[in-house]
Amino acid sequence: MKRLRKRERRLFAKRRAKDTVTALVFLAPSLVAYLSFFGLPILIMIAFCFSSYNLLSPPHFVGLNNFAKFFRDPESLTVFKNTLKFVAVLVPAHVVIGLLLALGVSRRISQALQYLYRSVIYFPVVVTTASVAILWTYLYSYDFGAINWMLGVLGIPKAPWLSSADWVIPTVTIFSLWKFVGNSFIFYFIGLQNVPQSYMEAAEIDGADKLRTFFYVTLPMISPTVFFVLVYNCLNAIQIFDEPYFLTKGGPGDASLTVALHLYRKAFQSYDVGYASLYAVGLFIAAFVLTILQFNLQRRWVNYDYG
Repeated sequence: MKRLRKRERRLFAKRRAKDTVTALVFLAPSLVAYLSFFGLPILIMIAFCFSSYNLLSPPHFVGLNNFAKFFRDPESLTVFKNTLKFVAVLVPAHVVIGLLLALGVSRRISQALQYLYRSVIYFPVVVTTASVAILWTYLYSYDFGAINWMLGVLGIPKAPWLSSADWVIPTVTIFSLWKFVGNSFIFYFIGLQNVPQSYMEAAEIDGADKLRTFFYVTLPMISPTVFFVLVYNCLNAIQIFDEPYFLTKGGPGDASLTVALHLYRKAFQSYDVGYASLYAVGLFIAAFVLTILQFNLQRRWVNYDYG
């Protein structure tokens, strides 16, 4: 009996090893491409952290000088704080408002209206950020902007959208929502279309109102979509660059200076690639840790078992 079990174990181990080799053979092209275009650049970026490189001359090893410079730089803490502020504001805004828009468009309305609403909400996503940022800069103008003009008509004092450190986070958030909430909306819309109608009808027959149906039927059903949208927006927010770059240039002062924008300045304006690589590594580690944390926590609230 023991011999038979040992033989079965050996056969199972051989089969498993064969399956592993077969899987690696099929994955090899993708792994090579991934390591070439992602893994290798990350290793080079880490190496640059210990070197001085200005894009014009070959890099040379400087040890921990960049790290010492990082801890002495007063902007280091500021840019990470600003980035965390954007993450704390932008992620909930995109996740919640995208869901509300998707719920509104998913109602029982005509296909023509549904198509129109989808197009209007998603259209800003396909427009280049640079072009619409110019328009929004005029809209945000303190003296001549349309937004402050409308506030004046309503008897509300003008807001210093682009010139006040207290207003810059809401300013960028409003623009980001208008420009990019269509991504979250379209993910939610697709998720809502996949909710079995029979579940909704069963809840209606049981006497559940719309609010209970949403929290006890719809939301658990689309929890994988909510999780995807959450991770997607967290990664985008932690790397935020376009919005503060085009609207505020990191100002006023350094109130909207983010890690990605500071990295860009150091690498391509000051030509200090070695020091900028340190910020890139920090950004990579922060995004990686945040993603791993979310994947661990999602086991508690994401429901994949239905149908």
